[in-house]
Amino acid sequence: MAEHIVSSFDKELEGLRASIAEMGGLSEKMLSDSVDALVRRDVSLAQSVIAADPRLDMLQRDIEERAILTIARRQPLAVDLREVIAAIRISGDLERIGDLAKNCAKRVLALSDGFQSQKIVLGVENIADLVSEQLKDVLDAYAQHDVAQADDVWQRDGSIDAIYTSLFRELLTYMMEDPRNISFCAHLLFCAKNIERIGDHTTNIAETIHYLVTGVSLPTDRPKNDRTATLPEVDAA
Repeated sequence: MAEHIVSSFDKELEGLRASIAEMGGLSEKMLSDSVDALVRRDVSLAQSVIAADPRLDMLQRDIEERAILTIARRQPLAVDLREVIAAIRISGDLERIGDLAKNCAKRVLALSDGFQSQKIVLGVENIADLVSEQLKDVLDAYAQHDVAQADDVWQRDGSIDAIYTSLFRELLTYMMEDPRNISFCAHLLFCAKNIERIGDHTTNIAETIHYLVTGVSLPTDRPKNDRTATLPEVDAA
């Protein structure tokens, strides 16, 4: 980014970028730890994810307040304005990613005394690995203002949806085969859906990066392959 005549303006923009980087690192760790807690049945690790959420919330509010003050003081135009608006948008998505990771951690607490076959958890771990990769890639794209990498993350959203649909079917099968699996698999379904939603927030961030760099918005119709709404309901009777 070009330097400005008023050096304090550059410091304000750099401060916003640094805070986004901190939020990104924290959200990545919360997602990773929540999945590890699920796989390892680690209640203590799940509790640490829940405890980290207020820090993410505080960072998001701080970024928003500083961004608004920057707009009021500097009245930025063009790419400078997009930079500030991007910080607000991305911080909001990262805050929601933290909330969704926290929700997964809460499910670990609910399941701590009722874990069944570890094989059932592997599908959730698989989709989490893919979403974690998307989150890392989109944060790198933001740091480098790499629109090509951001667009690649945006294009990959459909594959995450397809994997989620497959996992939904698998868990549904376990529930239909043995009603004793229903409670356990229902919790896993909520975890899987939270993780799939994290993938959606990474594509939100990708769209923001595209707009930040180019000044043009991506199409409103994303590649989507979530077919869970068409699947049969489970009979819990």
